[in-house]
Amino acid sequence: MNITVAGAGYVGLSNAVMLSRYNQVILMDPDEAKVEKINNRVSPIEDREIIKYLSFSDISLYATSNEEEAYEKADMVIVAAPTNSKGEDDAFDTSIVEGIIRTVKQYNPDTTIVIKSTIPIGFTEDLSEAHNYKNIFFSPEFLREGKALYDCLYPSRIIIGYPNESEESKNKARAISEVLLQGAEGEDIPVLIMGASEAEAVKLFSNTYLAMRISFINELDSYSEKFDLDTKSIITGMGLDTRIGLHYNNPSFGYGGYCLPKDTKQLKKEYEAIPNELIKAIVESNSTRKKFIVSRIKARNPETVGIYRLVMKKDSDNFRESSVVGIMEDLIASGVDVIVYEPLLDKSKEGDVVLIESFDDFAKKSDVIVANRLSSELDPYIDKVYTRDIFGEN
Repeated sequence: MNITVAGAGYVGLSNAVMLSRYNQVILMDPDEAKVEKINNRVSPIEDREIIKYLSFSDISLYATSNEEEAYEKADMVIVAAPTNSKGEDDAFDTSIVEGIIRTVKQYNPDTTIVIKSTIPIGFTEDLSEAHNYKNIFFSPEFLREGKALYDCLYPSRIIIGYPNESEESKNKARAISEVLLQGAEGEDIPVLIMGASEAEAVKLFSNTYLAMRISFINELDSYSEKFDLDTKSIITGMGLDTRIGLHYNNPSFGYGGYCLPKDTKQLKKEYEAIPNELIKAIVESNSTRKKFIVSRIKARNPETVGIYRLVMKKDSDNFRESSVVGIMEDLIASGVDVIVYEPLLDKSKEGDVVLIESFDDFAKKSDVIVANRLSSELDPYIDKVYTRDIFGEN
């Protein structure tokens, strides 16, 4: 099968690599630098599995920035473009997704389109009705940054949302699921075929639930730190209840990354006409946590605060919506001198932030070292470190 994946971010690239083991795959992206890297089998993002699989000679993957070349012969097009928040209400900006779909229809009007981008609830059905598109489907992704390809190969579930209740639409959805199942390596993967709006809701509610869990653990940790309690003991005692579990329980400076901040805000918008307290509290609690962390750092009265890494978590190269960036900005705004150690940045100065290339130099200059996640590199300076990383997990 000829498959085109539109978008070379971590969702698009991981799907392209996975599917290229059994199909002819073209990866379409307007960024020429990314295209060149992929064709040279160099990953433009930090992901161990993608780096490994790109080096395989038996995958059929080619990248291009030429839209006609990418779409005209595709049996299926997977749209994996970003839908960032925009405006005061933080609603999704779906303009890039819509633009790609219009272009695909221009070159190949009968091809099957599968949206992997996170979109508002009702988007697929509205688009299908407005433009009389019969072959647009939605399939949510549940990928972790730094482990995106692994999560494609071993998915927790595969969900395909169809745009209408016709048997033809449902059968196409099943056929799409078979393509994704063929590319996966996991066994007994649950497959759910449902309406597109329900599939869109699964994505937003899943990510908001994860954000809620993070927020709950973080507020538990705020209480423990305020009253000098052992956070680890409390979380472990709570987590041994099988209804709660010991997973996804590590405190942090707040949730961040590509998905959780924007998805929680979008779900909050979806509730504009529906009475709610919990959904809006999940969004607000993240800001509250960051303010608490800043207050705890400032309570140490440091002259210079060193920020150890700006990336969202270990094995990631993503700075977007990183919780530690928000901490850093609040410290600077309050008049604290801030220096940063981030080897993925190569500038000597980033705005109001001084970047220090030498880790030892950075550590010696810092009165307090702020680390969202610990590393063995910090061990010699652990007395200076402020972190809420209790379990050493992302």
